[in-house]
Amino acid sequence: MDALKIIANDSLKQNVPKFSVGDTVRVDVKIREGERERIQAFEGTVIARKGSGISETFTVRRVSYGVGVERVFPLHSPNVADIKVVRHGKVRRSKLYYLRDRLGKAAKVKEQIINK
Repeated sequence: MDALKIIANDSLKQNVPKFSVGDTVRVDVKIREGERERIQAFEGTVIARKGSGISETFTVRRVSYGVGVERVFPLHSPNVADIKVVRHGKVRRSKLYYLRDRLGKAAKVKEQIINK
């Protein structure tokens, strides 16, 4: 098992920003279309973080044209080009699955004011 951990630690990303559940993030994802490769942005609220180490994932939710869209991203995947924190949310839960049942303003997360 130690050999697997050593191999996994080599492939961890070093420049991962600090973000948590409730934050609004913009994830730049590499999309392959035939020979070409482009970057597509996906912006939404982080509703879950799971796992640790190389297998850590986070779930981002947004409402697009009235339909809720969720994507699960591996944190250390080479297909995730960049993660930018747009704003920090103020929540008291580790998973925000209850946002799936809410519509409109009820699905908003309050912004956390950070003193610097």
